[in-house]
Amino acid sequence: MSNLALQQEAKIYFSRELLVWYDEHKRDLPWRRSRNPYHIWISEIMLQQTRVETVIPYFTRFIEKFPTVEALATAPEEEVLKSWEGLGYYSRARNLQAAAQQVVERHEGIVPNTPEEISALKGIGPYTAGAVLSIAYGVPVPAVDGNVMRVLSRYFCLEDDIAKGPTRVKMEVLAKELIPRGRASDFNQALMELGAMVCTPKSPGCLTCPVMKHCEGRMNGMELILPIKTKSKPPRPEHRLLALIEGTGERAGQVLIRQRPSTGLLARMWELPHILADDSKKAGAGADLPDTEAMKRLTHGIHNEGVDIQPLEPWITEEHTFSHIHWTMRVFRCHEAGLQATGQHSEETANDTSSTTPPLEATQGSLKEIDPLEYEQATLELKLSGSTPDSLQKIKKQLQLDDTLIVEHQDAVAEHPEVYQAVPSTLVGEAFAYDYRWITADDMKNYAFPNLFLKILQQHFAK
Repeated sequence: MSNLALQQEAKIYFSRELLVWYDEHKRDLPWRRSRNPYHIWISEIMLQQTRVETVIPYFTRFIEKFPTVEALATAPEEEVLKSWEGLGYYSRARNLQAAAQQVVERHEGIVPNTPEEISALKGIGPYTAGAVLSIAYGVPVPAVDGNVMRVLSRYFCLEDDIAKGPTRVKMEVLAKELIPRGRASDFNQALMELGAMVCTPKSPGCLTCPVMKHCEGRMNGMELILPIKTKSKPPRPEHRLLALIEGTGERAGQVLIRQRPSTGLLARMWELPHILADDSKKAGAGADLPDTEAMKRLTHGIHNEGVDIQPLEPWITEEHTFSHIHWTMRVFRCHEAGLQATGQHSEETANDTSSTTPPLEATQGSLKEIDPLEYEQATLELKLSGSTPDSLQKIKKQLQLDDTLIVEHQDAVAEHPEVYQAVPSTLVGEAFAYDYRWITADDMKNYAFPNLFLKILQQHFAK
């Protein structure tokens, strides 16, 4: 038999035996109980970089809260992020909601069933498009992720680097050839299942593998070597100092939190205030900063945001890894020494996470340092540290002013309250510093926190 014939036989064998195995051993997962494209889409986004066991309860709660595309599209972003809290990679949630809005606007709330239309949705790449199209609609297109590339690399003994784009394209062509007529949905799920349950990264279960007979990787003794993958650049270590500011007196039992800027890492989520332990750009700078110096630096850094604190003692150290940064967060217990922040609102305002126009009292303490004003064609231009030309234009448009009058010093803000009151919270973080709030343990349900800060707050309130 020719090599070509042997290769074809191996492909036919793979597809046939894989489906037989899947029909008997597939897991009962909530998103597999129907062909609802919305449910399948949600599950595929959640499963990115996240284990199945973790996703199941999140998926169930998410579908209960947002049962339709329309419900997700029209929900407040804060509710979507809160429902995603703990899953990490929060840009997935934002992109998911943005894509849901596109589905409502362009497709009358129906998830599209063509590669061109579904790939045009925000946050949907080749894998997710292939998964939704094949599983929900039975379209014979591949769905190639890391699991699938590992299985195919081993079975066909492919030594191409799976971290490179051309390899993924090659795998997609191969995977499409393997899809049996009329069974695209089951086949793609079976391929994912095999990678998750049997052909695992470090300890492949070759003796229980349904396609072991023709696995070239196993026959060549390369099952532990394949797939070939270039190691990614390790995340940059950053040492940070965090102020756990505990309320006293009337604020006893409360903690001061702040909202992150509207763009960038963890945009618009809530956190505990923190600063870099060292401003230099050297990796790991500030790791050896003594506690006394760390508390002085933390006091000064938080003061620049309009909040005066009195550090009490070091408490705990927590770590969190993003794709490109590894945070080591030294947490210091602090008390408030003085504050001009959103936490000074009335109780009603402090509990309203949807407020878009912080009152003057809140904003003036949060205003960043202003550079000297420039005069150009009789128009005063705002120059705030961290601001961009785009953010300045947005502010001007929001204010509907031809000449944007911005005062030079913070102590003169009161002379022009209309300027600051008119700037919506969506612009805070582009031209203004953080928005602060006092919260209790019960208030945590109203705010979406990244995992690191959620863990710290839970430990604090559990004391």
